[in-house]
Amino acid sequence: MWEALFRAANLLAVVGWAVLLLAPARAGTVRTAGVGLLAALYVAAVAGLVSGALDPVRDGPPPDLADYSVAGLRRLFASDGGVAVGWVHYLALDLMAGCWIAGEAAARGWHRVAAAPVLLLTFLAGPAGVLLWLVLRTRRVTTR
Repeated sequence: MWEALFRAANLLAVVGWAVLLLAPARAGTVRTAGVGLLAALYVAAVAGLVSGALDPVRDGPPPDLADYSVAGLRRLFASDGGVAVGWVHYLALDLMAGCWIAGEAAARGWHRVAAAPVLLLTFLAGPAGVLLWLVLRTRRVTTR
């Protein structure tokens, strides 16, 4: 089951990113449909994981999401469900960041080819792409 969720989330994210790169004017549609579906998958998977209904933890109680420690995260990611849920979280947030960047770039008159490297970096390493966008948009605003 977790493998199917993992594959479905990957496919949805890749389609969303392809739309952002090829048709950035559709960023709103990707944000609503793609990110919305990824978020719904995430919420359902977290509920199933934490309750133990979808992926019972073999040794002990279900993972505690309030345990913000390395040991707590290790316990959460010790199951296929934890890894799949973490991955969907990553995909949803990076796609949301890509939608924001594509929307802002279009509103600022950036050609999609100029925005593509920033979107690709966001796809590969989310926070690095967001940081690059923040630097580029600030520099462009101040140099006008």
